[in-house]
Amino acid sequence: MIVYEDNFNIKLNEKTYVALGSFDGLHLGHMSLINKTIELAKANNARSMVFTFKNHPLTVINEEMAPKLIMNNGTKTKLLEDIGVDIVNYAEFNEEFMKINPEKFIDNILKAYNAQGFVVGFNYRFGYKNLGDIELLQNLSTTLGFELNVITPVKINGEVVSSSKVRHLISEGDITKANYFLTRPFMLQGKVVHGKQLGRKISFPTINLDYDKKFVLPRGGVYYTVVEYNGKKYRGITNIGYNPTVKDKKLSIETHILNFNEDIYDEYVKIYFYKRIRDEKKFESVEHLSKQLEIDKLYAEKQNL
Repeated sequence: MIVYEDNFNIKLNEKTYVALGSFDGLHLGHMSLINKTIELAKANNARSMVFTFKNHPLTVINEEMAPKLIMNNGTKTKLLEDIGVDIVNYAEFNEEFMKINPEKFIDNILKAYNAQGFVVGFNYRFGYKNLGDIELLQNLSTTLGFELNVITPVKINGEVVSSSKVRHLISEGDITKANYFLTRPFMLQGKVVHGKQLGRKISFPTINLDYDKKFVLPRGGVYYTVVEYNGKKYRGITNIGYNPTVKDKKLSIETHILNFNEDIYDEYVKIYFYKRIRDEKKFESVEHLSKQLEIDKLYAEKQNL
């Protein structure tokens, strides 16, 4: 797969079919749209392309309104490669890009990437102040001569699968449902940093994740997780919260990795969230906390890796 970071400066000779969107999380709705793009490209002897943004547009338009992200671009790239996308372009949304009117935006893609057709979601909007909509895109497909496929919403039990819905589910702690919408476990990643090391004192050592605040976090509580480190996966118990038993004022993401005792400070890990076990709670003593952690550990040991 070829990855570009281009704002209409390159010129592709091969024909392309282009999926347009932000695609944060690559949920069921996104996958339906992208799989259709791959299908059309193969049928027309062309290359499938995903045109998206390196940064969320709202970080430029109004940073305070920018949503928390579900997935970083590296993970997105790997997943798109795995499903067979030929080309991914991460355009930089900046003030210059923001001012491109809808007609010019489509014309730029047609000329730069030799696009023969577009695949978009039912509510896709584009161009300056989001003035472009499906009706305009349909009109442009006639005047500019490209194929247009509009994908209907994917619904689960009557609910439309969307990035905003997935963010809400994660932030409410409904990881099981969020994972179903995503088709894979929600994941956080980062470096392991030093904490208060309370866990070591009660024979329950944990790693502390240096999380990026740009990304959505699951609701505070205890989760069954799987930790990926150095290409291997381990069962884990992850607590998100403030450790009320020891009156910690800083939000932390602490994970006890089962059957693991390596020193991995400053190492990079991925934490996959599978199920919410319980709320975070204040225990009467560290001893009561230790007993509860043993119960959590027994639960995690019974889960599939």
